[in-house]
Amino acid sequence: MARIEKIEICMVDLTPKVVRTDAIQSFTSQETPMVRITDADGVTGTGYSYTIGTGGRAVISLLEHHLAPRLIGKDAEMIEAIWEDLFFHTHATAVGAITALALAAIDTALWDLRALRAKLPLYKLVGGHKQAVPLYTTEGGWLHIETAALVDDALQAKADGFGGSKVKIGRPIHEDVARIAAVREAVGDGFEIFTDANQAFTVDEAIRRARHYEPLDIGWFEEPMPAENMNGHVRLCQSTSLPIAVGESIYSISHFREYMQAGACSIIQVDVARIGGITPWLKVAHMAEAFGLSVCPHFLMELHVALCAGVANARWVEYIPQLDDLTTSGMRIEDGHAVPSEEPGLGIAWDFDAIERMRVDQVTKTIS
Repeated sequence: MARIEKIEICMVDLTPKVVRTDAIQSFTSQETPMVRITDADGVTGTGYSYTIGTGGRAVISLLEHHLAPRLIGKDAEMIEAIWEDLFFHTHATAVGAITALALAAIDTALWDLRALRAKLPLYKLVGGHKQAVPLYTTEGGWLHIETAALVDDALQAKADGFGGSKVKIGRPIHEDVARIAAVREAVGDGFEIFTDANQAFTVDEAIRRARHYEPLDIGWFEEPMPAENMNGHVRLCQSTSLPIAVGESIYSISHFREYMQAGACSIIQVDVARIGGITPWLKVAHMAEAFGLSVCPHFLMELHVALCAGVANARWVEYIPQLDDLTTSGMRIEDGHAVPSEEPGLGIAWDFDAIERMRVDQVTKTIS
């Protein structure tokens, strides 16, 4: 029995290396709650989640006062039972971002611990389907970036072997179309261009814009509307040939199921932090496979590479470096593909000295 004896909680606040803007916000801070779980044999699993600037301390408070104390004495191998218990314990605040992010920090730590004890890399532990996943880049496609720079970034990504790049949309429609068209002309037909509206549009505006984007042969139209507007997504899917991508703002398995059953999406972008961890992520990915849908997760490339390599229906990993300041080595990339680590555990090479230096002191807590 891998009896849990200690839980350590802290948070690191990271500054993104580039300015990140989209149609509704600017991403200037990455709060990174972290959890370390140690069992009776002295094996320690490390997990984490993230915010884009707000709510980190609420996540830490939920972990410290409500979730972590419930773990002491539990068998760390009983991951499903632990997830279910913690989810029910927070039923008054679920489903929602704060609860999901807190659950994810614990759940990813438990999976890391399991993989370390099993001496297996995560991608093999969760299924072991492939040894590389195609990459597309978002880092050079933010909304404030001018057209010439968008083109240069896409051309560089293509030269590096990446299969596509993302262009944020939300400027006046003629500007969006001109920007996408310039990238398409530069990269040619063998390179994917993805677009992302970050939930900015109404259904009528999304339908109108989709008709303008269709001749540009974009790979998908991402988050065209708020995730709560599932009926609007159904209307959009019925009116366009463009693949519609959703998921980064969906926080429950049942909400994904409703989208899939309604025919309200084409691409599933389930985010391991925002869905509440690896345990529910795998359920969403396998459910998507049953519906004949591809998984192309949002953000968290350092963790998603292993999950995507573990399942059959993962198509892309999104290139946005997140953990460079907290790791001793980055995600391995070969010929434009993300390659999962063969090391036991999550496959993230944590730099614990750096984490100690950068942690936010006020939220450091050890429970034993």
